[in-house]
Amino acid sequence: MVFSSLTFLFIFLPLVLLFYFLLPGIRAKNAVLCLFSLVFYAWGEPVYVLLMIASILLNYLVGLGMARFPGRKKGLLVLALIFNLGAIGYFKYAGFFLSSLNSLFSLHLPALQIALPIGISFYTFQILSYVIDVYHGRTAAQKNLLSLATYITMFPQLVAGPIVRYETVREELSARHVSLNDFTEGLSRFFFGLGKKVLIANQMALVADAVFDAAALPPAGALWIGALCYAMQIYYDFSGYSDMAIGMGRMFGFHFTENFNYPYIADSVTDFWRRWHISLSAWFREYVYIPLGGNRCGTARHIFNMLVVWLLTGLWHGAAWTFVLWGLYYGLLLILEKHVLGNVLSRIPKAVRQIVTFLLALFGWIIFRSESLAALGRFLSGAFSFGFSGTGAFLMSNSNALSPLVLLPAAILGCLSWTRWLEKRFPGSRALAALRLACAFLIWLASIAMLLGESYNPFIYFRF
Repeated sequence: MVFSSLTFLFIFLPLVLLFYFLLPGIRAKNAVLCLFSLVFYAWGEPVYVLLMIASILLNYLVGLGMARFPGRKKGLLVLALIFNLGAIGYFKYAGFFLSSLNSLFSLHLPALQIALPIGISFYTFQILSYVIDVYHGRTAAQKNLLSLATYITMFPQLVAGPIVRYETVREELSARHVSLNDFTEGLSRFFFGLGKKVLIANQMALVADAVFDAAALPPAGALWIGALCYAMQIYYDFSGYSDMAIGMGRMFGFHFTENFNYPYIADSVTDFWRRWHISLSAWFREYVYIPLGGNRCGTARHIFNMLVVWLLTGLWHGAAWTFVLWGLYYGLLLILEKHVLGNVLSRIPKAVRQIVTFLLALFGWIIFRSESLAALGRFLSGAFSFGFSGTGAFLMSNSNALSPLVLLPAAILGCLSWTRWLEKRFPGSRALAALRLACAFLIWLASIAMLLGESYNPFIYFRF
């Protein structure tokens, strides 16, 4: 089940809200959220919901064990790491590892075709943040199994984030209140996220898929247009999901952390990763980069730390050499910024830095979207051939890819922070608030109209 489906919008979500607000008491509300979240997950993963339940029980017991037997904390942490990382390793990387060994060493190991549990990377990282924080004494072990299960299974951010640290919602799991303002703000945020997904991301996908999946190599102009559309698609798809998750969380009384902050206006690669998928960057910084030593070490060790973090970041996104290359690509760019360019960047006009940063991100998305290293090489050879003739003919021959291009300028405009400028320019404006609500309602109507004519439209990050 996806947020942008009619089943979710008109049956599942209304039922959750009905039971949630009818039943009194925080325990009953947590039970409603937990039960419906398990149904939400089991809708697409009826078997793997058992894996999630087992993970909840084991990590709950590990947390209690750390609190009761402090001398055995390290052993319990190792147990949790083995189970959680082992689950990801088996389901997500075992097949990739074996196929890579076969290719590299001409072996004949049996191929593994293992279905990937939806959202396993997201909910496992949340579980790990809880266990590690308990181990370090940053938070107390949760004694209420229902509260911990609600935190881990909460359907708004269960399968594609944002990755919410336990400490962020710890108090709200035991006491929260939903005001009318909270609910309307959350609903508005949800509608805007739905519009991002349905009205923009899905349309940009038609162009990107036509280009990247073309049997014959399109002309260079079409390749760059396809790359630009994919950059728009993945931004609106993922930030739209995050908006919907944060909005629904607000409707239930939770305040999740922001996950995007206009990444395409970043003026450096470092700035880009402070704005894109913020919760993932924060997770790797807190639980991998800093434990490795962060930047409190010599240059060589710092470079090593960054390469490790970005190799893992690439692998987190998927079991393919293109993701490994994508992670190392960003690792090398960040190393270049921090250890080579130094203060040179500050002397370059901001607009120039923003354009260069976007182009670097665009090149990164080409790596990210390519199905294989061979496909990447094929794409780049065409893109840098500068053979722009035939671009119009290619687009005309793909009718599905032609009409969505009308939305491309609007998509690019939407990546800019002009809405935030309006909020700062007119703080507390009732007219602006009313306009926002009106726009949210119109976006809702347009999205529903679009969904009535569409088929299944999953979010990109569901597969991670």
